[in-house]
Amino acid sequence: MATTDSAPETAEALREEIIARYDTLSKRLQQVARYVLDQPNALALETLAVLAQRAGVQPSTIVRFAKAFGYEGAAQMQRLFRNGLISGDSAISYRERVREFAENVDNRRVGGPNQVLSEFVHGNVLALQNLEKSLDPRDLAAAVDMIGRADSVYVAGFRRSFPVAAYLAYSLHQVDKKTVFIDSVGGMTRQQIHAISKRDLLLVISYQPYAEEAVHLIDAAVEAGAKVLSISDSLVSPVAKPSTLVLQVHEAEIRKFRSLSASMCLAQSLVIGYAFKQTRAPKRNGSTLGIR
Repeated sequence: MATTDSAPETAEALREEIIARYDTLSKRLQQVARYVLDQPNALALETLAVLAQRAGVQPSTIVRFAKAFGYEGAAQMQRLFRNGLISGDSAISYRERVREFAENVDNRRVGGPNQVLSEFVHGNVLALQNLEKSLDPRDLAAAVDMIGRADSVYVAGFRRSFPVAAYLAYSLHQVDKKTVFIDSVGGMTRQQIHAISKRDLLLVISYQPYAEEAVHLIDAAVEAGAKVLSISDSLVSPVAKPSTLVLQVHEAEIRKFRSLSASMCLAQSLVIGYAFKQTRAPKRNGSTLGIR
């Protein structure tokens, strides 16, 4: 018998159970969980030794992870993802292209500015292609709908995520959406969100290492009954777990520098998607929408 009666029978069912049980797992099993969620196609195709190396754990840990979810071993868990693969799946080629690209760049001496530009352009193209292929259109549509239904949209992003949050706040203002930009100037983070209610939306952007300020904001929003839309690099990150909806983004990393190109592209898609949806709704006072 390949699995026990309690083992998830599909990759999607396993994914949902991992997210639900993530906080109860040990630190090592959480490492495996993140790898399973973030790189399911690699899990389907690679050997146990390779998977363990890339996940940063021992092979026995992956076996232990599989058994924790009701499987007799890792092979049965891998088969779920292998069965779900689409012929010629672009996500597989993307992962391999990224790995090859990173190895080539890291082993190459830094040349002139034009070489650096070429490396960043290539890396970001790969990240943008992956964003298009990996983001579920239903999640994107749901995110646009959440923005449209909210009385006010509170936007926050700290450290590396700050430029994305600033762009979102600016652009939403431009399309006449009532928006509050939580910039934390003067240490006023909590005061800037104190008026959030169940009719509002908190839009948070945060990537590893996750900002504590973002986690505190989400806790405050959830306590107030507001919906939370998170843009993050993991479905089980501290900012993703309590959220109503998570949009997952994997940014390019070139010579240890992480980009924001995919995140900015996603931000533009959300705002423009909202704006076009509004143009199909009855106009108020003859106003028009436009981002300058």
